Amino acid sequence: MNTTPSLSFGPILILDACEGDRIHLAALFLQPKEARDPAPLPPVHTETAEIALEPLAEFEGHRLWRARFTLPADRASSYSWNGETYELASNFGSNLRIAFLSCNGEEQGDLERAGQERNAMWARMGAEHRDRPFSLLLHGGDQIYADEVTEGHELSRNWPGRVPRDPSREDLASLRAHLRERFLERYQAVCSVPEFAWLAARVPSLMQWDDHDICDGWGSLRRSSTYSPVGQALFAAALEAALLFQHGCCDGDLPARFSDPEGTHLGWRVEAPGLRLLAPDLRSERSRRRVMARGGWQMMKAEAERQAPGRTFLVSSVPLLGPRLSLLELLMVLIPKMQKYEDDLRDQWQSRAHRASWRRMLRLVCAMAAKEGQQVTAVSGEIHLAARGEMALGSGKMLHQLVASGIAHRAPPKAWARALGLLSWLGDAPLKGHPIRIRKIPGQAGRYAAERNYLILERSDTAWSAVWDFETSGKSEPLVL
Repeated sequence: MNTTPSLSFGPILILDACEGDRIHLAALFLQPKEARDPAPLPPVHTETAEIALEPLAEFEGHRLWRARFTLPADRASSYSWNGETYELASNFGSNLRIAFLSCNGEEQGDLERAGQERNAMWARMGAEHRDRPFSLLLHGGDQIYADEVTEGHELSRNWPGRVPRDPSREDLASLRAHLRERFLERYQAVCSVPEFAWLAARVPSLMQWDDHDICDGWGSLRRSSTYSPVGQALFAAALEAALLFQHGCCDGDLPARFSDPEGTHLGWRVEAPGLRLLAPDLRSERSRRRVMARGGWQMMKAEAERQAPGRTFLVSSVPLLGPRLSLLELLMVLIPKMQKYEDDLRDQWQSRAHRASWRRMLRLVCAMAAKEGQQVTAVSGEIHLAARGEMALGSGKMLHQLVASGIAHRAPPKAWARALGLLSWLGDAPLKGHPIRIRKIPGQAGRYAAERNYLILERSDTAWSAVWDFETSGKSEPLVL
């Protein structure tokens, strides 16, 4: 008779690739260490194989295990672990449903929130999966809110306002150990949430990180902070944790979906019949004057030249289409009390500092969509509101921008949504002849919706549609893409 092993969480499924008639998966398990060294966990079973778990990382009081295995990609399938069977809607070649989400937490006190309130939208998504299963969970950024990991250590106290100039090696080693355990604490908390854990064992995830997976505003902060020894220790700890818990891998062990096997940036691509999921990394190479460096741009140029018939979903962790935020930036320069929000606006493609990069990205998207039989849709999170935008690409094609944010972060005041809606009336056209328009989500009164939400992307035959599921107002009418 099987006994239940002591686990902090698991299994959590990560999609490594979709190749031919197989999907490649990684399953993660976090095991607390007992007084004695813990015994290996039971293997994963599929229809054709038994897969032993391998240790992936060691922490002070935990061990992270991983199993890599494949399942059919052309039909429903299942796997078993420790006597329980997990059913998957793994037919990626036919009709399928993808849930897109972002902003799984809050900046302050997230681990102390009441579970029923914090995880209400995860419960909603689980009920939706039971009714009509999802094949994939697509996470658009801020899977954790790590803003408080710097607390509790002298070197990182009051980060980033206070940055020690020349810490000792011993103090930096102590800080690295502190940060590593604090990131583990965050991922353990969010991955063990029952509403999420139930889904994540049955629906594989693909993730791309954003600033809160490192710290608020990473890359838009002053260079003196991010390139300091403390800043680099913080980034290194966040990167290791993201590889382990968001991607099921470690340094030197990245799956082939990543553009750079060395991990200098975490841009990735996954392809299935008629579908390309493309996620440039907008954080690893970011600075106050750039969004991506050479590696990220080389990846996007190669993808723009690649033939990918069908639908491309471009995961842009910050919205690719949005209002003219440069006006808000100007106001913040003029009003001292508002200058603390400068980093939030500099995070955006629409910032004055990134306008040339924004144009470059939009040209690449136009090149992708110009190919016969290819359509491109951008999906984003980050702003804690739901929204959609459009940019005509020519030849009758339209770039749709779908924003779903956040799954757990509480909505900002409705006045902020109305203010952005008013700003969007001004319009923008960073590319001549390609005006951007912010449109209302079907059924919504304003252009920005201040409710917690997630997005359902659905393919029926070859046609795609999008539906927002809102916490209060329920599901929107389908938007044909």
